[in-house]
Amino acid sequence: MYLPPLSESNGAGNPWVQFFCSAENRHALPLFTSLLNVVCAYDPVGYGIPYNHLLFWDSREPLVEVSAQLLIVTLDSDPTTNSGPSMDGTTTSTAMDENESPVPDNLFVNYLSRIHREEDFQFILKGLARLLLNPLTQTYLPNSTKKIQFHQELLVLFWKLCDFNKKFLFFVLKSSDVLDVLVPILYFLNDARADQSRVGLMHIGVFILLLLSGERNFGVRLNKPYSVRVPMDIPVFTGTHADLLIVVFHKVITSGHQRLQPLYDCLLTIIVNVSPYLKSLSMVASNKLLHLLEAFSSPWFLFSSPQNHHLVFFLLEVFNNIIQYQFDGNSSLVYAIIRKRNIFHQLANLPSDTPSIQRALQRKKKPAEPISRTNSQDGASMEGSRPAAPAEPGTLKTSLIATPAIEKLTEKSQVSEDGTLRAIDPDVPQAELEDGAQSRQTRRFSNVSSSSQWNPTTDWVMSWKVKLPLQTIMRLLQVLVPQVEKICIDKGLTDESEILKFLQHGTLVGLLPVPHPILIRKYQANAGTAMWFRTYMWGVIYLRNMDPPVWYDTDVKLFEIQRV
Repeated sequence: MYLPPLSESNGAGNPWVQFFCSAENRHALPLFTSLLNVVCAYDPVGYGIPYNHLLFWDSREPLVEVSAQLLIVTLDSDPTTNSGPSMDGTTTSTAMDENESPVPDNLFVNYLSRIHREEDFQFILKGLARLLLNPLTQTYLPNSTKKIQFHQELLVLFWKLCDFNKKFLFFVLKSSDVLDVLVPILYFLNDARADQSRVGLMHIGVFILLLLSGERNFGVRLNKPYSVRVPMDIPVFTGTHADLLIVVFHKVITSGHQRLQPLYDCLLTIIVNVSPYLKSLSMVASNKLLHLLEAFSSPWFLFSSPQNHHLVFFLLEVFNNIIQYQFDGNSSLVYAIIRKRNIFHQLANLPSDTPSIQRALQRKKKPAEPISRTNSQDGASMEGSRPAAPAEPGTLKTSLIATPAIEKLTEKSQVSEDGTLRAIDPDVPQAELEDGAQSRQTRRFSNVSSSSQWNPTTDWVMSWKVKLPLQTIMRLLQVLVPQVEKICIDKGLTDESEILKFLQHGTLVGLLPVPHPILIRKYQANAGTAMWFRTYMWGVIYLRNMDPPVWYDTDVKLFEIQRV
C-alpha cells in the first residue's frame, strides 16, 4: 500500500507476500489449506436460532474475514510473471499437468492451481455460494439472521480461483451452483449502482460475469427458471436467470451513476456472449433490450462520441444471435422487435449529412445522462423493495485505476460446428458484423475536453453505418409484419397472447440469411486488470480495517482516500 501503482507493475512485488508464499516458509502448505478451510467451512447462520448473533459474539466471523483477506493478498500474483500454472484462459490444464519449474514463485498460487478433486471443488463452491447468498437472506423476523459484510473479499477470492484453476472454472460452469454465485452478484450490482463509494464492487461483479460468459455452459445454465425471489427493486417478471441478468443490466445502465459508463461495453459483451443460448426471453427482458437499443441509437447519442455506435453493434448482434439460433421459443422478443420496428428503420435511414448531424447534436439536453428513463414502459410496475441509496455523507472510498478497454480485456473466439472455440487472429479482417462491433479506437467515454475537440463527419458516420448488421432483422420484419397485420385484421385481434401464439408456431427456415458464425469475446488475463485488482483488493482491506486505526497517519500511495 505504500508503493505507487506504477512501481508495482514494474516488478517491485510485495516482499512480505513473496517470502510468505515461497519455499522458505516451511508452513506454506498447512497455512494455505487452513485459510481455505476456515473460509469455505464457515456458516454464519449456525443452528439458525433467530437473533443468536445479538445474544452471542461470533468469534469465528473476524477470523474468517481476516483469512479471506490474507488469502487474496497471498494469491496476488501477476499472470505474466508467475512461473507456476498456465493462466492464459485457453487451456483446461492445471499446474499438475505442466512441466513447471521445480520451485514456483508463489506456492499459494501453485497449490490453488493443483486442486483437482471434485469433492474439493464442491466444498469450495458450496462454501463461497453459502456466504455470498447470506446477505440476501429474507426471514419473517426482521434482522433475525446474521449478515456478513465481507462479500467483496469473497468475490476477489472466487475470481482468483477461476483465474488460476481452469478445472475449477469448468466445474463451476458444469454445475447449477453457478447460479448461486450469479444471483448474489446481480443483487450487489443492483444495490450498489447509485453509490459512488461502491464502484469497485460493480467492476468486480461485471469482471466475474465477463469471465463466466466466455464459456458456452454459462449461457445454457441461464435458461434455468428464476424462482427464488431476492429483495431487488426491479420489475416483476416470470422467466429465467437470463431475464434477471438482462433486467438488472438495464437497471444499472439506466439508473446507475456516471462513473459506470466505461462498464457499458462489458455489460453488453456479456449479453452478446450468452445470447446464442437463450431459449425463452420474457416480455419484460425483451422490452428492456429494445429500450436500450432505442436509447443508444438516438442520433444525438450516436453523434456525441466517436465510440457510442459500438453499443448499437453489440445490441444488434444480440438480436441476430437469438433470431438465427434460438428463434423457436423467443416469440416475446420477436413480438417486441415487430412492435418497435421503427427503431430499426430509423437506424437503417440514419441521416449522415452535416446539417442533420448538427441538428441532432443541438437536441442534446443533458450530456451527462446518456439514457432517459421517461421512455421506459414499465416504470410503473416497479416493486420498490430496496432502491439504491447514494453514499452516506462522510463515507470513505479509495480511488481505482482505470480499467482496460473491452478490446484489451477480451480476445475473440469463433464457435465451430462441433461446439469448440477457435481463437481469431486480430490482424485478419473479419466479417462486417464483427469488424463493426469491435472497438479499435480510444476509450469511448473520454473526458469532456478531448471529446469537445472531436466532431462527427459524414464520412465517419458512413464508415460504420454501412456495416450495421441489419439484414437478418429487416428480413424478419419483411416476412412477419405483413403476416401479423393480416391475422390482426382477419380475426380482429387486439390481444397480445393470440399474436404471440401465432409467432410461436411460425418459422423462418430458409427465409433468413445464412447464419453468421457465433463470436465469443473471452476474458484474457492482462497486466491492466492485474493492477486494477491489486489496487481494488488493498483498498477493500484498508476500508475494512479502520477499527482499530492501523493505517492512521501513514502515507498510503497505492490509492487516494476520498470522502464521499
